[in-house]
Amino acid sequence: MSVYHERQKWELCALHALNNVFQDSQAFSKQVLDELCQNLSPGTVLNPHKSMLGLGNYDVNVIMAALQHKDCEAVWWDKRRGLEELRLEAPIGFIVNIPSPMQLGFVSVPIRRKHWIAVRQIDGTYYNLDSKLSKPAKIGDSSKLRSFLEAELRRKGCELLLVVTKEVAEGKTWLRGEAS
Repeated sequence: MSVYHERQKWELCALHALNNVFQDSQAFSKQVLDELCQNLSPGTVLNPHKSMLGLGNYDVNVIMAALQHKDCEAVWWDKRRGLEELRLEAPIGFIVNIPSPMQLGFVSVPIRRKHWIAVRQIDGTYYNLDSKLSKPAKIGDSSKLRSFLEAELRRKGCELLLVVTKEVAEGKTWLRGEAS
């Protein structure tokens, strides 16, 4: 199986992360995410769930609503837990929210933005499907994935979402020691 990887356009990293997790260019579109924003805040002139310029920059509420359209849920990972408690085989994939410096050309400005990236296992290998990368970055096996996620979670402001089916979310089977 080849690895599907969307590259960054505008501020559409949430869209790219969703499509990269589902390995499907048609999983979501900007139009669908904009409609979800409108449903989350009907009647607002400036929608708080996306960029006022209309270029993307969707928040976590949009990602969570989008996942529900695929009969999935986003589970926030509690960073106080050790990653050894996570059953890596349970999630469909991972969406990581990382701090990202703002660039104006070649100059980095001191404004911190957030960037959504996808991580997914394909044919037994985990990949970093960050849309800012020119191609998928091979992470490796489950131990390398844990190391990758631990390094990301040590970064100030980083958050981890598990993308799971509704059944996995309801049964908490993403967590070791919970009902299987």
